[in-house]
Amino acid sequence: MVKSSAPLGLCLLAVGVLAADAIWADAPTGGSSSGLSQTLPQQPLQLTLKGALAAAVDNNPDVLLYKERIQEAKGQVRTQLGAMLPNVSANVRQTRQTQFLGTIGLSPVRTDPFSIFDARVSATQNLFSLSLIQRWRASRESLQVTEQEAEARKLDTMASVALAYMEGVKATAMIKMHEANQQVMHELLEIVRQRQRGGLATGLDIARLEAQLAVERQQGSSSRYDLEHAKLSLINLLALPTEMPLVLTDEWLTDVRDVSTPQGAVEEALSQRPEVQAQHTRVKASELTYSSITGERLPSLVAQGEYGLIGNRWNNTLDTYNMALILQIPIFDGAQREGRIAQARSQWQQESLRMRSVLNHIKMEVHDALASLAAAKEQVGIAQAGLQMATKELDLARERYAVLSSTSHFELTNGLSSVARARENHVTALFQLNAARVNLARATGSLHALR
Repeated sequence: MVKSSAPLGLCLLAVGVLAADAIWADAPTGGSSSGLSQTLPQQPLQLTLKGALAAAVDNNPDVLLYKERIQEAKGQVRTQLGAMLPNVSANVRQTRQTQFLGTIGLSPVRTDPFSIFDARVSATQNLFSLSLIQRWRASRESLQVTEQEAEARKLDTMASVALAYMEGVKATAMIKMHEANQQVMHELLEIVRQRQRGGLATGLDIARLEAQLAVERQQGSSSRYDLEHAKLSLINLLALPTEMPLVLTDEWLTDVRDVSTPQGAVEEALSQRPEVQAQHTRVKASELTYSSITGERLPSLVAQGEYGLIGNRWNNTLDTYNMALILQIPIFDGAQREGRIAQARSQWQQESLRMRSVLNHIKMEVHDALASLAAAKEQVGIAQAGLQMATKELDLARERYAVLSSTSHFELTNGLSSVARARENHVTALFQLNAARVNLARATGSLHALR
């Protein structure tokens, strides 16, 4: 971004980053601002663009939500892994009971109470099940999908933060522009009043200038609201307390480097965009899910074992045990399995088809961002030339008005309007340029390098 001097810009950036780091160091992991507000300084937060992007990744509620989804997916992986590991259980039972004995034709007889002590340890181990193995592999791929979706959410949030920051910089530039316009109008108003005292201007001339001045004040007030709105958007995205005062220290770039080639930008996007990686992983996960269901057609082998002690009390027992190998052979389940296989096959094909859609969408985003950036660069050049011409027009009109009694007041007011429009067009063009570079960084997946 354009700074008055390089050392000053670096100092401002460092201050913003340090301030942001100080704030986020004590932030609660759940995204609540209650603990955060206790550590916030009372002075305004000096916020750089880099600091805002870093804070968004650490504290935005949507980003934190995806972090919890990652933990959920990790739990699912552990669940599927546990199905392939030994399952061991133990139980101990001490009972006291009676029994009823009897024979046909005779009255039943109840025995005297007696005690039974029974303690057992049992274990089950799945020796082979292709279905379980593939389910575990599919859960690991699903975990990767969640992590990649979280990265995509980070980039979306960072892009929103960067655009909100640019809106704040635009509003600040608009405020300065309206103040500059008002300053010129005050100077010209004084000249007109002097001419009125000499009989060379009328009250109508003064009224016209004062009307223009009132419009500039109104527009300046609107720009101040735009600045506060942009700050509130940043506060919301960064999960800061609403009353936190912000100072945006960075300015925007007035010159953006050219992208090497559109093909290079597309290749960069396809290699860095988490959406591409996530879709590749979805295809793989759906393939493994399909394989796990088809694996249910195959036999599975399970080992079981049990060891126990049984007697009338804990110190008077006999040991007992059993071991078994169980071969489970699926034969027929009412065609339920075939239905699940058909469903999984279709889901696999859907994800494969969606891959093409994702690639095409990303390519379109990159080309659109490049076109927007090129147009914005052209608009900045046109706006700069227009501002120079409008400023020259106003200077000439002011000189003629000051020295020539026959000069029309219309030339002066028209020059003022031209300069005001040219300044606004220049600010708007610079905003579009910087918004375009943010969109290009999002399209290529390089928002982390944005400055």
